[in-house]
Amino acid sequence: MSVHAGTDRITVPAIRARKGGTPIVCLTAYSAPVAALLDATVDLLLVGDSVGMVLYGMENTLGVTLDMMIAHGRAVARRAEHACVVVDMPFGSYEEGPEQAFRNAARVMAETGCAAVKLEGGVEMAATVEFLVRRGIPVLAHIGLMPQSVHATGGFSARGRGEEEARAILADAKAVEEAGAFAVVIEGTLEAVARQATETVSIPTIGIGASPACDGQILVTEDIVGLFSDFTPRFVKRYAELGEALAAAAEAYADEVRSGAFPGPEHCFTGRAAAKKDSGA
Repeated sequence: MSVHAGTDRITVPAIRARKGGTPIVCLTAYSAPVAALLDATVDLLLVGDSVGMVLYGMENTLGVTLDMMIAHGRAVARRAEHACVVVDMPFGSYEEGPEQAFRNAARVMAETGCAAVKLEGGVEMAATVEFLVRRGIPVLAHIGLMPQSVHATGGFSARGRGEEEARAILADAKAVEEAGAFAVVIEGTLEAVARQATETVSIPTIGIGASPACDGQILVTEDIVGLFSDFTPRFVKRYAELGEALAAAAEAYADEVRSGAFPGPEHCFTGRAAAKKDSGA
């Protein structure tokens, strides 16, 4: 059911103000049709760099380019009338330093019409987050399991195991809060650590494989509807099996084409409608 019909677009300050309130509902979108379907229901649409794996068949997100993110971000922003649209900064587009990050983030916002950008990193990216925020670019931070650092961390295993790693995640959460991020995604993190981070910072936390205590939740849309089956993370819940339905529809179509049942007369242009119009009938 739509909870936003007839209301204004959800802004970055509105998301920031949801700390401790009604949970923030977030999903990914990479195209205009999907954005239009989700817009009335969710609070935030993330144009994630997961597009590389979900739509392009990449092994990870590292091959996603700035141009790809801008193209998909523009498509989503065109159809989103209510949800806050955030676009991921891809690997290599911001790590060099604040100036590089600003140039690329400004381009993303100008060319897509999104409300904010998302970038991965905590303590090490705090100066960049502050630089962007001070120059009018809202930032959604991302800590815990960070897919763009998959090679450096050795894979996609959950973070926060052991006291040292847990302390580092809490420090990351505090660093991005102090740098001015309006919210922070916590991914693939032990529940107790994500819960503590949520209780520690004054900005909303958005969990993905984290904790029900987070101020919001996000999942990849294709994961929850069965359209991406290369692998299914532990934290994903399937709400539909559209992949099976799509395969069945394609099979039915193929059978009808091969048997001659499709197209039928009703699917063809016969000229009768035009003749009727010309005769005034």
